[in-house]
Amino acid sequence: MGLKLNIAATSLLLLLASAAEVSGDIIFDVTKYGARTDGNSDISQALLKAWGDACSSPVASTVMIPDGTYALGQIIIAGPCKAPINFVVQGTVMAPVDTSRFRAEAGWITFQQIDQFTLSGDGVFDGQGKTVWGTKCLSSSYCNQLPINLRFNFITNSMVKDITSRDSKQFHINLLGCKNLTFYNVVISAPQESLNTDGIHIGRSSGINITDSTIETGDDCVSIGDGSEQINIQRVTCGPGHGISVGSLGKYPNEEPVVGISVKNCTLTNTQNGVRVKTWPASHQGTASEMHFEDIVMNNVGNPIIIDQEYCPHNQCNLKSPSRIKISNVSFRNIRGTTSTQVAVKLICSQGEPCQDVELGDINLEYNGNEGPAMSQCKNIKPNLLGVKKKKKKKKKKKKKKKICLIQINQNKI
Repeated sequence: MGLKLNIAATSLLLLLASAAEVSGDIIFDVTKYGARTDGNSDISQALLKAWGDACSSPVASTVMIPDGTYALGQIIIAGPCKAPINFVVQGTVMAPVDTSRFRAEAGWITFQQIDQFTLSGDGVFDGQGKTVWGTKCLSSSYCNQLPINLRFNFITNSMVKDITSRDSKQFHINLLGCKNLTFYNVVISAPQESLNTDGIHIGRSSGINITDSTIETGDDCVSIGDGSEQINIQRVTCGPGHGISVGSLGKYPNEEPVVGISVKNCTLTNTQNGVRVKTWPASHQGTASEMHFEDIVMNNVGNPIIIDQEYCPHNQCNLKSPSRIKISNVSFRNIRGTTSTQVAVKLICSQGEPCQDVELGDINLEYNGNEGPAMSQCKNIKPNLLGVKKKKKKKKKKKKKKKICLIQINQNKI
C-alpha cells in the first residue's frame, strides 16, 4: 500500500515539474517537454506530449508556447478533453517551407473535437507562404493542395483571441462543423499578391462570431460557405483583399442552406469587392437567405455592393445555364464611402431563380473616376427592389424590358 502511494506521489511530482498552477489553471509549458526556441528544431512531439497531459487533466489547464521562435511540422491537436483547456501562444511558430512534407489538402495546425477551448496570446502563426505563391493558382488545383494555417474542425463553445496568422500558404483559418465559436481581436496578414489566402473561411458551422479583427490578405477577408448559419461579423477591418463574401455557392451537389448572416460596422479599404454574394451558373440547387449588411464604410472599393449569380472565374462556366441557388431576404443599409468602379451597386440574380425580397437603403457611394456618377445595375429580382428610386410609369415600362432597375445612390461625400 505504501509503495503504491509513493509511486503516485512521485508521478505527481514529475507532473508538477513540467507544470505550474496559475490563476486556477495548470500550465503545461512545451519547453519543459523539450521544445527548443532555435527556430529549427521541430517541437511537434513536445507539443503533443504537453497537450496530452493537459487534455487528460480533470481540471482546467493551459498549454503554453512561451516567447521565442519555434519550428512546427504538420500536427493535429485533438480532443475530447476532460476539462476546459487553454492554448496560449506567446512566441512565433514557423511552418515548414517544404510543401512536400504536408499531406495534400490538409492543414498545418488542426484543432478538432474540442469543447470549451480557448486559443489566445499575442503570438504569431507564420505559414511562410511567400515561397509558394505564384501563377500556378490561376490554372491548376495547386493552391487547393497547399496547407491551411489553422483548421478548426468540430470545435464547440470556444474562443480564439489576440493571435496573428501571417503569410499562410493557402487559407489562413478554416472552420468545419463548429458551433458557438468566437474570433476576437484576431490579426490576419498577407500581401495582396498572395493567391487563395482567404482570411477566415466558414463551412457548415453555426453561431460563429468574428469581431474587432483586422484582415489583410490576397483573397476574401471572410468567406462563408454552404451550411453556415447565424454568422455575426462586426467591427472587422478588411483590406487589401477581395472583400467579405457569401459563397461561392452551388458548385457541388447537396450543399446545405446558408441562413442568418449579419455583417455590421465594418470598414473595407482598397478591396476588389465590398460585401458580396456569389453563386455559380449551371449550379446545383441550394438556398441562401436572411443576409443583412449594415453600417459599412467603403474606401476606394471595387464593386461595393454585389450579388453575382454569374460568378465564373477564369471563364470556365456555362453562363447559358442559370444558377439554381435561391437568394432571398437580403438587405444592404447605410453603406457609404467611395467606389473605384462606376457600377457601385451590382445585383445580378439568376434568371431561373430570381432573388426575392432584396432591400437597399441609405446608400451613399461616390465614384472616384471621371466617367460620371456612380451607377447601379440589377436584373432578375422579384418582387421589385425595396428602397429604390421611383420612376415614372412610362419609363418604368421601358426599363423593365431591359431588366434594369435604378437605385438611389447619393453622391454626397461622407
